[in-house]
Amino acid sequence: MNPGARLLILGKQGAGKGTQALRLSRHYVVPHISTGDTLRQAIRSGSELGREAHRYLDSGELVPDEIVIGMVRERLTRSDTSHRGFVLDGFPRTVTQAEALARILSPNGLHLAIDLEIDTASVLNRLASRRVCGDCGANYSVIDNPPRVPGLCDVCGGEVVQRDDDTEAAIRRRLELYEAETAPLIEWYEDRGLLARIAAIGSPDEVTERIVTVVDRAILHPPGT
Repeated sequence: MNPGARLLILGKQGAGKGTQALRLSRHYVVPHISTGDTLRQAIRSGSELGREAHRYLDSGELVPDEIVIGMVRERLTRSDTSHRGFVLDGFPRTVTQAEALARILSPNGLHLAIDLEIDTASVLNRLASRRVCGDCGANYSVIDNPPRVPGLCDVCGGEVVQRDDDTEAAIRRRLELYEAETAPLIEWYEDRGLLARIAAIGSPDEVTERIVTVVDRAILHPPGT
């Protein structure tokens, strides 16, 4: 069986993070851990961290680092991640969170942080064609990945719609914020020899092949060996 992997995936909106995270989780037989999903599950479970997070969200505030880190720590201690690994999607977002993740994973650490690189023009084209299920959040593209039944989600049967914030002005603003917030995080992983920059242009299969090639190399030859 595939030996598993400990990965996190970075990339601006429209780079294909969710698609590649799911593909990598299947390839390496490890969980795909989305921070958003983890947060929603914690709230539904009624756990102490979930209740605290819910209070912040109800008041329109950002959930503090210590709560997000606590939820990720709890998720990464489960047997399905501690034995084989994981693909993290949406965490860490800051250097502070990256430092906390390093402590959580010690002494094993990550195999790689994968940065999916794509130019702004390509992002605008992708997001203009993006459609999202209003119920489960599954992503589609009217160009190369439409739902099997037009307007209906393949996963849950919910309505597939275009997001209100997928306008060019809104997308450009989100990209600017991402670049400003993520640049220090990318530098942090690069300084530690853990960053792999992957071109996100091409078919999903082509991008996955590029990622798997560098991940397999990192598993065989970890940094510092």
